[in-house]
Amino acid sequence: MSALQGKVALITGAGQGLGFGIAKAFAAAGAKLAITGRDAAKLERAAAALHNLGADPLILPGDVRQRSTANDNVAATVARFGQLDVLVNNAQSTVSGLPLESIDDATVALTLESGLLGSLYHMQAAFPHMKGRGGSIINFASRTGIAGEAGFGIYAATKEGIRGLSRVASREWGPHNIRVNVISPAALTEAAAQYLKDNPEQEKYYLGMIPLRRLGDPVTDIGPVVVFLASDEARYVTGQTINAEGGMTMF
Repeated sequence: MSALQGKVALITGAGQGLGFGIAKAFAAAGAKLAITGRDAAKLERAAAALHNLGADPLILPGDVRQRSTANDNVAATVARFGQLDVLVNNAQSTVSGLPLESIDDATVALTLESGLLGSLYHMQAAFPHMKGRGGSIINFASRTGIAGEAGFGIYAATKEGIRGLSRVASREWGPHNIRVNVISPAALTEAAAQYLKDNPEQEKYYLGMIPLRRLGDPVTDIGPVVVFLASDEARYVTGQTINAEGGMTMF
């Protein structure tokens, strides 16, 4: 039996990159999927690829920065599939490479609202549907916050805020059998590949910090970690941050 057979998962930011990779891993694991993103065309292309894996995903275009979007996403998922078992809060926008003194209000709003608030809104919307049956919520952190990497001030703060939010939720919602965990990934997404192509000196720097000497594949390296946390195999795991980054962060 597939690890997620019979489970319904809502994945935000699944039109491309890491979110799309996770959606492919979930489809292969037998989950029923709802995928969200701001770009409807990207969601359509992602859905076509997921169809080839046997999935029939619900497509939900919208901006996670709006509470109404989160409410609508969850309501539409439950209306289509009858339940919600897994929430993956992957969506995140930001502007990187800015020193603290140069971060403006627009960057603050974009980063906090898409990451921290988008995660919070979807968690709040999902709670009533998970309260009676249990569920798994998976949020995303970053080494930039854990290690305090220069040039990522508001992004790092947002990701650490998500970790704090997740720990509180794991305590408050644990009695309802809702598990809340965090993954800190190092994934070779399209955006990461482009960044390394544009900044070849950074590729040597980052790979030098990773004991496994490579960035993770979104589907085959990061996806299985998310599938595990979403599955019943992780039924006694909550409140944790798992570093799926080739050994770059150790503590």
